[in-house]
Amino acid sequence: MKTADLAELTLLAAIWGASFLFMRLGAHEFGPVAMAALRVGGASLMLLPLLAARQGLAELGREWRALSVIGLLNSALPFALFSYAALSISAGLSSIANATTPLWGALIAWVWLNQRLDRLRICGLALGFAGVLYLAWDKASFKPGADHSAVWALLACMAATFCYGLAANFSKRHTAHIAPLVVATGSQCYAALMLAVPAIIFWPAAAPSAQAWGAVAALSLLCSAIAYVLFFRLMSRIGPTNTIAVTFLIPVFAVLWGYLFLGESFSLKMAAGCAVVLLGTALALGLVRRSGTRTERSVS
Repeated sequence: MKTADLAELTLLAAIWGASFLFMRLGAHEFGPVAMAALRVGGASLMLLPLLAARQGLAELGREWRALSVIGLLNSALPFALFSYAALSISAGLSSIANATTPLWGALIAWVWLNQRLDRLRICGLALGFAGVLYLAWDKASFKPGADHSAVWALLACMAATFCYGLAANFSKRHTAHIAPLVVATGSQCYAALMLAVPAIIFWPAAAPSAQAWGAVAALSLLCSAIAYVLFFRLMSRIGPTNTIAVTFLIPVFAVLWGYLFLGESFSLKMAAGCAVVLLGTALALGLVRRSGTRTERSVS
């Protein structure tokens, strides 16, 4: 992997590391569906002028089938599912579930795209997930007095990560020929169309606070508009399995932002967890290789 790609992967993890915090700040006031709709709607409004400036709007219509599938699987469904989970469980527990995305992606790639991973990369996936569990375990407590079932919230997280894994592999097969900015913009636009009517139906009765609106704005600009341009550009360069391994780094940045901006403690246990996650990610991405061993083989 090139240094530039690794830098973009790290930036993407840093941006998405704050997404679970933003969802917790806004989900209770907006509700899962309305918040997801505002997130993709706001991202669409930010991305459309940029795509128009590059004369790429016509491609949104030509590629509507593939882009609508990506919008459903990579934005509309998982955003609503994770927002639903934020009503009942902590951000730490959601981030643990989110870290299963590379596992789903690798499994789907093996079944669908006939891609096989060598033992070293399989060990990296397992080690990275173990590091996430170790890092976030103390923060994985259920919030007291939650109105929603924690079991259903966990199932919602797992369903969301399955959607991410499926979307990553679908994107590799059906959108490789489409410019990353077109995929990012189209996926957000079609997701916004899908969620428009449900958002009206489930719009909150009470006016959300300024803090909740700020959380939605951050989710739209940083965690959707900017992040998905990076995501789909990385997808076209390094493939789905490598790109979705970013989920291993997300809890690391969540801890870092908490330490820097919220005054949360950073213990030796957290440092050890970060080290394990980084090592697992390096193995999963093929940054650490055995001599003469290919990290990923495609038989397609």
